Amino acid sequence: MATNLVIVESPAKAKTIKQYLGKSYTVMASFGHVRDLPKSQMSIDIEGNFEPKYITIRGKGELLSKLKKAAKDAKKIYLATDPDREGEAISWHLATLLGIDENDKCRITFNEITKTAVKNSITEPRVIDRDLVDAQQARRVLDRIVGYSISPILWKKVKKGLSAGRVQSVTCKLICDREKEIEAFIPEEYWNLDALLREEKSGKTFTAEFYGKNGKKIKLSNQAAVNAVLEDLKVADFIVDSVKEGQKKRNPAPPFITSTLQQEASRKLGFTVKRTMMAAQGLYEGVAVPGHGTVGLITYMRTDSLRVANEALQDARSYIEKQYGKEFLPASARAYKTKSTAQDAHEAIRPTILELTPAELKSVLPADLYKLYKLIWERFVACQMESAVYNTVSADIKAGDYLFKASGHQIKFKGFMTLYVEGSDETEEEKNTKLPSLSAGAKLIREKLDTSQHFTQPPARYTEASLIKTLEEKGIGRPSTYAPTITTITARGYVSREKKMFVPTELGKVVTEIMSQHFADIVDVAFTANMEKELDSIEEGSVDWVKILRDFYGPFSEEIKKAEKEVEKIKVADEVSDVICEKCGRNMVYKMGRFGKFLACPGFPECRNAKPIVKETGAVCPKCGSKILEKKSQRGKKYFGCEKNPACDFMSWDMPLSKESCPKCGGLLLQKNGRAQKIVCYNEACDFERKL
Repeated sequence: MATNLVIVESPAKAKTIKQYLGKSYTVMASFGHVRDLPKSQMSIDIEGNFEPKYITIRGKGELLSKLKKAAKDAKKIYLATDPDREGEAISWHLATLLGIDENDKCRITFNEITKTAVKNSITEPRVIDRDLVDAQQARRVLDRIVGYSISPILWKKVKKGLSAGRVQSVTCKLICDREKEIEAFIPEEYWNLDALLREEKSGKTFTAEFYGKNGKKIKLSNQAAVNAVLEDLKVADFIVDSVKEGQKKRNPAPPFITSTLQQEASRKLGFTVKRTMMAAQGLYEGVAVPGHGTVGLITYMRTDSLRVANEALQDARSYIEKQYGKEFLPASARAYKTKSTAQDAHEAIRPTILELTPAELKSVLPADLYKLYKLIWERFVACQMESAVYNTVSADIKAGDYLFKASGHQIKFKGFMTLYVEGSDETEEEKNTKLPSLSAGAKLIREKLDTSQHFTQPPARYTEASLIKTLEEKGIGRPSTYAPTITTITARGYVSREKKMFVPTELGKVVTEIMSQHFADIVDVAFTANMEKELDSIEEGSVDWVKILRDFYGPFSEEIKKAEKEVEKIKVADEVSDVICEKCGRNMVYKMGRFGKFLACPGFPECRNAKPIVKETGAVCPKCGSKILEKKSQRGKKYFGCEKNPACDFMSWDMPLSKESCPKCGGLLLQKNGRAQKIVCYNEACDFERKL
């Protein structure tokens, strides 16, 4: 019996949808794109209106044959790829290969993979949106032209294997520019002067900070200035000049969009962007939940809209009133304003079934999915809760002609903070500080005066969270591009990570300098942001994609011709290590490979010695007493092994502790991370363990 055919991107999504649609539907997965531009050549007909020359992706032939056979036998075909540009393009490629008429209503989309959403979409199929397809195609063609035109120049003039990209190059320049700021930074000296004062009646002490003289703010820039103030204060009485009491509110953060989810997962969970999106994909596509079957737990995770469905808002308000009480519920649902540049096709990221709390799913979800779900669930519920309220007090305190200031605040009502508080890159979470009861004219007892010398600090290097925030603020790339961009510039060896911060390598600086001198537009923030707006305008149907490419290509092709002549050959010296090659005695150098840095002999090709970079852990091997080293597997995963390997086979995925032994047997302790998060003894005969 002929059935309806539904084609999605992933097997996990197919499994979830199949259970909702029943026997009259066959659900198959395309496993992502089925056609793409070949890697071996540009494959863009620049003279022929930038027409791309697609080929079937290698390895997809057998799958495509199965899809064609199923399509031939199907009563009706529904293309249910993801609800974004990329998903629309995949549907268009599938329609082309399966012979579906472009006027056929074959396209269905849903923001969440739930029974209601999927069944509703089946009743409202539409034609493929060519504006969305053209927007994706224009972006793909533009990126191909930039990459395949500039990269060969870098191979020829610097070294093979390098690449340039429209978004990756400007991202790399941001990191290099920040490093220049840090290198050029000149610290300035400044001093703090704090007075520890006691209120006479209560006997309570508090700290007041030096502000200035005669009402004007003064910066204490050296010790001489501080000493002059201290001299004047010797005979001064500290008198309360004025006291101001009040209240301030703190509102909850809005629900997550892609970029804020990536930032918060980086801050609070230590997740890379790639790890966050993998976990989010798993939550969106579906997880088997007892009593619910396989269900998509969150809405679509690639979005920059803060819009939330009314039904979801009411579910949140009902939950808040029931679990926390009416005082935690605002008079009306909170609405958050989406940026004017955002695509409003999807909702914000939220749980699809609010009653499935993180606590209920903890035993069901893998560790990463649970942590991310908890973050999304708590953020969404908190965004509809009442504001936190603080009681605040500030006091001006005079000491002769000098002015000191003291302030304090205490939480009066925690509101949304009962459940969730947004993380921050810049400051630590504020703590309660309470001042004693003060009244104007009251004399305070000076306990002591504290002075401390400080120096201004250079701007901080970018972390993943702060880099994504900057890219978003400057309009560079889109949420879906942040993860591949960061992966690319790291894999190419343009930047490295030091204590979770991005540092440009010598190679990254050289490539960025070439790009800045010869392709200024490509690494210009304003130019890149404007190009993003133009690409968005294609999606809106307000401009022809070919015109945008033509306007870009004219000046760009002239830059390419000029650069081919003017870029000088540069040799980037490899970073020399203190590790001696055991085969020929040379100092080994650091090289960048597929899975990151490794050590290689500079005598190549005469000496081909290469080995992974190892770090000492300080722990001792329980089998032979040698050093335990931190190593990387062939796939780049960190593990710990004995330095005498392969003679000694000690190996562990868990980190050995160097400064502590098992209190029961004296053996090696290991730190287990992930969901377990505990300390255990390596000795299988010993049962010692404790929470981390």
